[in-house]
Amino acid sequence: MSDHQTCAVKKSRGRPKLFDREQALDKALELFWAHGYEATSLADLVLATGAKAPTLYAEFENKEGLFRAALERYSEKFAAQRREALTCPQRSVAEGIEDYFRSTAACFTDGKKTAGCFFICTSSALSADAIDVAEMLRARHHAQESTLLEFLRQRQQQGELTADCDVQAIARYLSCVLAGMSVRAREGASRSELDGVIDTMMRLWPALVG
Repeated sequence: MSDHQTCAVKKSRGRPKLFDREQALDKALELFWAHGYEATSLADLVLATGAKAPTLYAEFENKEGLFRAALERYSEKFAAQRREALTCPQRSVAEGIEDYFRSTAACFTDGKKTAGCFFICTSSALSADAIDVAEMLRARHHAQESTLLEFLRQRQQQGELTADCDVQAIARYLSCVLAGMSVRAREGASRSELDGVIDTMMRLWPALVG
C-alpha cells in the first residue's frame, strides 16, 4: 500500500459518524417511555443514542430539551396516527370514536415498544420538583382531550349530536377512559382486554350522548 493510500485509510477510519437526529430521538423516546424523565440519566441517553454528550447538548441544549423533542417525536409517530381515525367523514360520530379507541388500544399493546401512552406513563413517575416537565406533559394530555372535543363539536354542528349534548363532559370522560387504558396496558393488559373496555364504552355510548 502506498503512503497516499495509507493516509486515506487513516482519515477514513478517523472520520466521525454523522449524527442522526431522528434515530437519536427514537432511542431517547424509548428510554424516557420505559423509565420516565427523572430516572433516565444523561449517561443512559448517551449510551442509548450512541452520541457523545457534547453532541446531544449542541442539538437539544439539555436533558429537558431532549425530552421536549421526544414529546414531539411521539406526537409525530403515534398520536397523529391515532387522530387520523377521527377524520373519515363517511364514519358516524360513534364509529369515529370507536375507530380512535381501537387504534389507541392497538398502539398501547403492539409489543414493539413500551406499553401505554407516553404522556401518561411519564407523567405518573414525576416528582413534585419537575414542574416544567409536568407542565409539558399536562399540556399534551389536554391536547388529546381537545382533539376529541373538537371532533365532537364538529359532528354536533353537523347535526349528529343534539344541541344540548354536553360534548365537553363527554370529551373529559373519554380522556379518562384513555388514561385508564394506558395504565392497564402498562400493567400488562392485552389488546383483547382493552377491546373489552371499548366494547363496554360503546354500549354506554347512546346514554352518553342522549
